[in-house]
Amino acid sequence: MPPTRPARPHVVIVVADDMGYSDLGCFGGEIATPNLDRLGRGGARLTRLYNTTRCSPSRASLLTGLHPHQTGIGILTSDDRPDGYRGSLNERCLTIAEVLRGAGYATCLSGKWHLASELWTPTDAWPSRRGFERFFGTLSGCGSYYRPTTLTRGEQNIESEAAKPGFFYTDAITTDAESFIRAQSAREPGQPFVLYVAFTAPHWPLHAPPEDIARYRGTFDPGWDALREARLRRLVAEGLMPAGTTLSDRDPTQPAWRDAPDKAWQLVRMQTYAAQIDRLDRGVGRIVAALTETGALPNTLFCFLSDNGASAEGLPIADPETFRHRRSIVPPSTWAGAALRIGNTPEIEPGPDDTYASYGRAWANLSNTPFRFYKRWVHEGGISTPLIAHWPDGGINASILHTPFQLTDVVPTVLDATGVAYPASYPGREPLPLEGRSMLPALRGAQVEPRTLYWEHLGNAAIRHGRWKLVREHSHPWELYEIDVDRAELSDQARNRPEVVAELGAAWAAWAKRVGVIPWERIQEIYRRDGKGDPTG
Repeated sequence: MPPTRPARPHVVIVVADDMGYSDLGCFGGEIATPNLDRLGRGGARLTRLYNTTRCSPSRASLLTGLHPHQTGIGILTSDDRPDGYRGSLNERCLTIAEVLRGAGYATCLSGKWHLASELWTPTDAWPSRRGFERFFGTLSGCGSYYRPTTLTRGEQNIESEAAKPGFFYTDAITTDAESFIRAQSAREPGQPFVLYVAFTAPHWPLHAPPEDIARYRGTFDPGWDALREARLRRLVAEGLMPAGTTLSDRDPTQPAWRDAPDKAWQLVRMQTYAAQIDRLDRGVGRIVAALTETGALPNTLFCFLSDNGASAEGLPIADPETFRHRRSIVPPSTWAGAALRIGNTPEIEPGPDDTYASYGRAWANLSNTPFRFYKRWVHEGGISTPLIAHWPDGGINASILHTPFQLTDVVPTVLDATGVAYPASYPGREPLPLEGRSMLPALRGAQVEPRTLYWEHLGNAAIRHGRWKLVREHSHPWELYEIDVDRAELSDQARNRPEVVAELGAAWAAWAKRVGVIPWERIQEIYRRDGKGDPTG
């Protein structure tokens, strides 16, 4: 007897952490991602889905349908009240889990939360109090894959469970997600569910088993310059970028590959990063297998994306000793008691549990091919994400979609697909109205008109309207790009079109005021006044 199907579709949202635009195979990369490639080529691939350029703000926007500033998370999860952001989800936003749970959905989060300023004591911003009946994962933004801190089930700290032989966080996230799917099918086969799978891969530290790293021996030997050119050729061949797309120059702070020192070490860095994504993809394969075996896959809206562009962050961040003692993201030692070796130097070859390293700016430049800049910036390299949407029963066919959307559009899309209305009121809360719109008509092949899109993070600002994108780094002048034909942002038109700069600049300022953007200068002054260090960390 076939399994009972719910009238409403299941929803699975999978998020990668700090993964670049072109890292997946179906987005031009060299990394083996066969499971995501099958979903991508069998569903819709969106080439212009925009995130909000940083972990916490992107997750806040993804889960609530609001701009991050409206949710209380304008930077990360530091509570900077009364003058700054709360650093936790506030009472004016509803998560997709809260909305769908109210409509009869079972709800589960497996993986990273990073939406609460309090990591050790439950608050109203914890996932268990934001609609997720089941939660396994970490409350902090990143950490060791072998000994993750803030590891929690429900509201109970379970860090000790990671001491079991063979524990690896990416696999643990996958196992919990699989378990939820199978348990839900056995217990309530007719009940729809929403499953949010938030991997920390490939966010630093670069941790991977040696056999996974070995799979990529030789893959990156041509070096970042040749590989960037090859990725762009594949992006064009896939139909993801138009013919004639120009590759941005190599990051000017980085050497040509032929001049790079310590090549063997550089290659291991990228091999380890690739191994992290490879492991994530295999996790996706296991989740898809569970959906298939329970009969749920055809009626599942399955979405995959990254929370921001690739990260150029070096380790340690700021003062080395201060970083070493940040217990929310750095364990005190390995489980065997060894001290951690923290830093990006050739003496520290990444992969093992006693290392804490990142892969560096030059490889991040490769990950974001063909764009400039990285996580934290609102140029294309910071805010562009690959989005895969797969739903066989829902009319999403194999396609490539170039219409611009952003994370505020995910919740409206899910609600449109499930037929659930967004509540005008909620017990004890006054939710703000959704900011986005459903992508479902476009995913099903309809022509839709682009809307104006906005960003702000760390004083970096951007607005995309029609064929124009106005963007600036904090304290720098506005840049203007004809973004449909200059996606790599190489030909600044600001001097030629001052009237467009003025018009879009005024529109951005009005938006920033409406959604509660706090001027970056004020944030910096708060941190200086209170002796809180660097607000970007």
